[in-house]
Order: sequence, then structure tokens, then C-alpha cells
Amino acid sequence: MKKVLVTGGLGFIGSNFVRFLLKKYPDLQVVNLDKETYCGNLENLEDVEGNPRYEFIRGDICDPEGLAKAMSGCSSVFNFAAQTHVDRSILNAEEFVTTNVFGTYVLLESAKRMRLEKFVQISTDEVYGSIEKGSFSEESTLYPSSPYAASKASADLLCMAYFKTYGIPILITRCTNNFGPFQYPEKLVPLFITNAIENRKLPLYGDGLNRREWVYVLDHCEAIDLLWEKGGNGEIYNIGSGHEISNKEMALTLLKELGKAESLIEYVKDRPAHDRRYSVTTKKLRSLGWEPHHSFKKALRETTLWYKDHAPWWQKLKKKRKEFQDYYDVQYGVRG
Repeated sequence: MKKVLVTGGLGFIGSNFVRFLLKKYPDLQVVNLDKETYCGNLENLEDVEGNPRYEFIRGDICDPEGLAKAMSGCSSVFNFAAQTHVDRSILNAEEFVTTNVFGTYVLLESAKRMRLEKFVQISTDEVYGSIEKGSFSEESTLYPSSPYAASKASADLLCMAYFKTYGIPILITRCTNNFGPFQYPEKLVPLFITNAIENRKLPLYGDGLNRREWVYVLDHCEAIDLLWEKGGNGEIYNIGSGHEISNKEMALTLLKELGKAESLIEYVKDRPAHDRRYSVTTKKLRSLGWEPHHSFKKALRETTLWYKDHAPWWQKLKKKRKEFQDYYDVQYGVRG
């Protein structure tokens, strides 16, 4: 039976991908290595805990010995393990450099000693920075704005260097903003949904006109799966739906979906180095046969209903997030 390693499989996209693999491939064994940080939640994969083809290992990608054991016998690696929240990276960049850069280095060193079929590095469109008009291609210059984006760009460069120098069969994916079930409620969509449910303010940075391209998480999973099969080694692939809206439009859409008043929107001081717009071309990926199967409107409605139906899951998480947000606000004077 073929075995693969998913790092960071307790997180939002990682847990959805683990579930996707187990459902699609009845002859595949999935090993999930996760440090179980604040956003790595065991409850995200409670429904597959009894599956004999699923194994969870609590561990850190920065630990070479533990990582080597987890990777043993695996034919492919999917690296989702990362610190991802921009606000947190502004407050404390060190842990982002440690996990996203050094952790990727340790993974690559372990992969170098194995005969892998594929090493899939999950990156982000934020490595390109902001663009006023048009869209970034895979050949665009990397110009990250935040410590988070810079750490992911650094990891991408390491991956390409290990491909060129050591021949590791690596490919890199750079996806736009994701939404869907099990997303930690510090991110925009679940934060806005859950705040609206609780009749709390929806904090919009600046004028709220920063624009993002949104992808439903299962469409992202399908893209990664296709690239696992058809993606070329040493290649980079952008993943995006083409559905672009402003943060204010997103807030208004969610409020309408929940039957809440627009007065819940609260404009707050913009965060440092806030990118105005993200957009990527996806011709390269689509040439392999991928296209998003979920309409934005329907997927957003289903996501909203999921959070309404899973209040106990996010209520306890938001208590932890509030502790961070209060500290962040004091440090940077975001509120006001």
C-alpha cells in the first residue's frame, strides 16, 4: 500500500486534504505529522481517527529525527506545515522564520536521503506582493510585504535550490485566499461569520477595499491532487478561482447571508504593509485539466452554515484568539 506524508495535517487546508485523500484513494495510507500548535486542532480530523489507513504523529518538522521516522516509507510529501497569520508575523516574525524556513530546510534534508516520487510545497500567492492591475504569473518576481510572505518566499527559493542542486522531485503551489470548514477563526471569513453570529463587530482594516481572490478549500485540494499526478518537477503552479472581491464586499455578503445589519462593520486602523490587491494567472494549472467545481456563492453559503452548525468548535478557539488580538491591538494601536 502506498504511503504519503502530510505535514501540518491538523490545520485548515491540511485537514481538508487528509480527508480528501482518504476518501478518494481507498488503497492509500496517510501519515499526518503535526506539532499541534494553536491552530492545529485534533477535532479537525475526529471523523477519520478510526481509519486504519490514517496515522497521526505529534511532531515538529524542525526535529530531524522525528521527521525522518514519520517520512520513512513514504513515496510523497505534502508540506502544509506553516505559520500563516500575517498579523502574528508582524508581532513575532521569529517563529515564522523558524517553522516556514528552517522547518522546510529540515524537510528537504530528510527528503534528500529518500527516493521520493514527489515533494509538494504548499506556498501562497502572497509571495508576489501586491499588484494594482493585471495578474501575477509563475515567472513574476517575488516581492513579499509581510514577514509571513517573506518566510514563504524564502522556503520556495530553498525548494527550487534543492531541486536544481540535488534533483529532489519538487513542485510548488501558490494558492490565493482559501475559505471553507475548519478554518481557524482568526482569518477573515470565519472571523466575520462568527462575529456576526455573536452580534459582534466585523473589523475591517483601512477602507476595506483591499481585494483578494477566493478559492473554496476543496477546489484547492483537487488542484494539489492533480498536480501530484501531472505536475512537473521543478515547476511552480498558481491556484486561483478568478473570483475577486474586496474585503468590504466579503463582509457585506456574509452579513446578508446571516441576515445581519451592515452596522456591524467597524473600520479599524490599517495594519502595517497591508497589500492592496492579489491576483494570479492560472493558465498553467488549467492546461492540465483543473478548474474550480464549486461556485463561490454556493460554497460561501455552505461555509456559513457549517460555522452556524459548529458553534462549540469555534467558540473555544475564539477565546484563545481574543487573547492574541487584544495584545496585538495594544502593541500596534490597530483599533480606532
